[in-house]
Amino acid sequence: MVVLGVALALAGCRSGGEGSGPTTTGGPPATAAPSTTAVGAYGSPVLLGRLDPAVDESSGLAASRRNPGLLWTHNDSGDDPVVYCADRQARSCGTWRVTGASARDWEGMAAGPGPRAGQSYLYLGDIGDNNGNLDQVVVYRVPEPAAPATPGAGRGATEAAERIPLRYADGPRNAEALLVHPTTGDIYVVAKEPLNAVVYKAGPGGVLDRIASLSVGIGLVTGGDISPDGRRVALCTYASGFELELPAESAGDFDAIWRQPLRPVALPPRTQGEAIAYRLDGNALLTTSEQPPAPLQEVERR
Repeated sequence: MVVLGVALALAGCRSGGEGSGPTTTGGPPATAAPSTTAVGAYGSPVLLGRLDPAVDESSGLAASRRNPGLLWTHNDSGDDPVVYCADRQARSCGTWRVTGASARDWEGMAAGPGPRAGQSYLYLGDIGDNNGNLDQVVVYRVPEPAAPATPGAGRGATEAAERIPLRYADGPRNAEALLVHPTTGDIYVVAKEPLNAVVYKAGPGGVLDRIASLSVGIGLVTGGDISPDGRRVALCTYASGFELELPAESAGDFDAIWRQPLRPVALPPRTQGEAIAYRLDGNALLTTSEQPPAPLQEVERR
């Protein structure tokens, strides 16, 4: 396999010390020429606020589709199966327990379509596997709850979550980045591997097929998202950010995005950055950190 190449960008360095389900694509893994050109379309980072102290290890982030202007996050392993809502100032809009789910090692989340037309869903990736010995991982898909538009103590339980078991075609992998295509609902997982982060796509029978390999220098991919228009992919490591963009001529073939140059994006300083998401309008990237008090930060496209 030819590998996507890109020099490690330290501009975002650490501080302090929806279809009805997944489909598959045949053919060889995606390849591309290297790029070291930074994405100049993004401005300076802005601190929007700090999340509720209960969010002490923000490991996933998604812009709400059902509640425009609000965001969802969750903690890393050790918490209950709970999603936390926040507004753009990072003020809490409440917490919801995900019915029928367990939280072994939730590492990523996404918002996207699902079985019901017109209904937005949250996808929660129980995909952490530090020891690399799990025969399968799980993604939970649950209808997105309605949340209060103003800060408050919204609280409750979600509808029943659907459990989607997945297994890698080439053996167990540790992963923290879960991406869902905003139109097709295709599920992607980016393995947390040194030097060459491997992209997997869920296919029939819940098999995660290897479709691309991304070189991110010495970093480990810890989060990712697909823009609401399906034209861009954002990835982050603990230290850096990257973006790929689908050319207009490939608009009908999303997986061509993995053949595009992987360009550095200067993300806000993060102590341990494991989550990144596009704003609902696609014109900004949002990040959080695992270290409390977790900052909610934003970089806007110019």
